[in-house]
Amino acid sequence: MGIIAKQSFYNSVSIALAFLLGAVNTVYLYPTHMGSALQGLVVALLALSNLVQPFISFGVQYAIIKFYSSCETKEEKDKLLSFSLILPLVVFILLLIITFFFHHQIIDFIASENQEMGKYAYLILTVAFSTALFEVFYNWLRIQLYSVFGNFLKEFFPRALIFTLLLIYAFEGIGLDGFIMALILGYYLRLFLVVVYSLIKYTPKFSFALPIEFKSILRYSLLIFMSGTAASLILDIDKSMISNILTVENVAYYTVAIFIAAVIELPGRAMFQIISPLVAKALNDDDTPTLIKLLKKSANNLLLVSGLLFLLINLNLNDFYVWVNLGDYTVALEVVLIVSLGKLFTMSLGCLNNIITNSKYYAYVFWFSTISAVLAVVLNIYLIQWYGIIGAAYATLMVIVLINFLKIILVQLRFKINPYSNKTFLSLGVVLLLYLTISRMSFDYTPFVALILRSTLITMAYSLLTYLLRLTDDVQQFLGKFYLSPRDLKP
Repeated sequence: MGIIAKQSFYNSVSIALAFLLGAVNTVYLYPTHMGSALQGLVVALLALSNLVQPFISFGVQYAIIKFYSSCETKEEKDKLLSFSLILPLVVFILLLIITFFFHHQIIDFIASENQEMGKYAYLILTVAFSTALFEVFYNWLRIQLYSVFGNFLKEFFPRALIFTLLLIYAFEGIGLDGFIMALILGYYLRLFLVVVYSLIKYTPKFSFALPIEFKSILRYSLLIFMSGTAASLILDIDKSMISNILTVENVAYYTVAIFIAAVIELPGRAMFQIISPLVAKALNDDDTPTLIKLLKKSANNLLLVSGLLFLLINLNLNDFYVWVNLGDYTVALEVVLIVSLGKLFTMSLGCLNNIITNSKYYAYVFWFSTISAVLAVVLNIYLIQWYGIIGAAYATLMVIVLINFLKIILVQLRFKINPYSNKTFLSLGVVLLLYLTISRMSFDYTPFVALILRSTLITMAYSLLTYLLRLTDDVQQFLGKFYLSPRDLKP
């Protein structure tokens, strides 16, 4: 547990730094120096790359983690690792052949609404291949308990790469062609670094012989591939469809809004890295009381922290857009509120998703993801045409709500537990009360000053109500340093 806790801490730091750098890229550098059209172009290309990547990796990166510990000899472990590299290479070659024969049809489809998309379509497959192999080597490191450097390359490196390239672009050191090519080379530099580091930590003897559990590995990889494809579709289909149905400028507006809404999930990403092994241990030990405690506690704490972020984001949104001078991006203001409601709902589940993925009911994730992916495509087709990027936001919210309800029902039926309690409704009541109250207040100052004053008021009021209502023990102990409880006020 010492190794897990230590590496989880460093991984959380990497995620936080990556998020801050991503915020600078998405909210300031892209809009200011590249503009909405080119930002939308790059984001749409990377989104399409993310859709292709699961097809290349074919789920073998997760099969490594599942089957590595069951390999009894080094020879079997080496066969597993060799197979995890050979399969993506074979799939990639097949995709290259398909691309060669149907090149014009593929380009025409991608560039149906924007010719620039077709010009730089080569980024999609090249980055997808690099990312697929990176994921294999990254999980290679994870099974050796060397996740820190890999996580740094996964989370921080791409944001730092884009940050650097945007600065060079801003000073006219490169044009768009150079930016795209340097972006691709940067992804392959990341792949090179993870390959070298992985081979230093563990050097297998490569073999073309199939592992003993080949059929089980392939069956598991296929299931993960289908789940991963559906999950990637849910994450990126909206941006891809916006670029096809509307314009790439709208992709930029939507991306900035989605990024701001995603701040609400930041506490969850840090917590889940720590809590996941605890959930797995409780499941393996059939320790239901511990499982219930982890679920309830994580749900309460995440809802409280995410609730505060929800208020800080949505109540300050107009002033923030004016302060950062986002201009045309304000057309997506409503997107932030709509999507952040879905993110808040997701955080209220606590570690429920970890319970499913670490249990024998993992296969249900495939069906949930498939249903949600189909729904996402159908909803985006119609809602984007009817309501533009606001329609894409509503589609995202509907998919989030559906998949979360399915997960709650599954855990309730199979484990007889759920993440909610009376404190859940009290927490939501506090969020609703403060949102309705503070949204009616006027702050007639400059945008920056209004941001500071409103944020201070929200934080103080929220933390005071949280403390007085004793919503969670962890927050209670922390805020007890600043507030006196009602019984302390008695003479």
